[in-house]
Amino acid sequence: MIAPSILSADFANLGAEARAVAGPGADRADWLHVDVMDAHFVPNLTLGLPVVESLLKATDIPLDCHLMIEDPGRWAPPYAEAGAHNVTFHAEATDDPIAVARDIRAAGAKAGLSIKPGTPLEPYIEILRDFDTLLIMSVEPGFGGQKFIPEVLAKARAIRRVIDSEDLRLLVEIDGGINADTIEQAAEAGIDCFVAGSAVYGADDPGAAVAALRDQAAAARATAG
Repeated sequence: MIAPSILSADFANLGAEARAVAGPGADRADWLHVDVMDAHFVPNLTLGLPVVESLLKATDIPLDCHLMIEDPGRWAPPYAEAGAHNVTFHAEATDDPIAVARDIRAAGAKAGLSIKPGTPLEPYIEILRDFDTLLIMSVEPGFGGQKFIPEVLAKARAIRRVIDSEDLRLLVEIDGGINADTIEQAAEAGIDCFVAGSAVYGADDPGAAVAALRDQAAAARATAG
């Protein structure tokens, strides 16, 4: 799955940018990734619920909302209520991630948990049955265009082993520095969904970039078995 990140899109033309990856066949994005930052949990401020509500009217691509915010227990459920397909919050932002996931699901969306590059996976393995997605950050959250941190792939391999051994229903997503040079190693590590920003929206043809990245990931995953 390829989830273009609108953080790298033209904010003055978000409807058109969404349509650029909504083409038929392989050119169509699986999800549209929306980075919500509050300038508190991360040192950047992007967009919020009103923009998400507008995007929902502009595209039928499922929205994948990544909330890099404080107090997700308060702010996450409204994104689900608005119609977001998947709402992800950070493990580091709450003391009760299961309760937040429960409220997101009750509001109608899939619930995702994200962890920063320096956050260990092990403390959260036991609660992953309460989630639909796990988002592994391969850069420090807060800004687009950063360099991929390959060391985080150990987390992907570890959770893939857990998924396979325990029949865990969990989609594993990665975000940060994903492009033609890094997507294959991420796919080989067991990633299911790839967030790509400038690799898609920096291309002359964003739809073709989606298709090319998907082909790369599928080939690498098949080779890795």
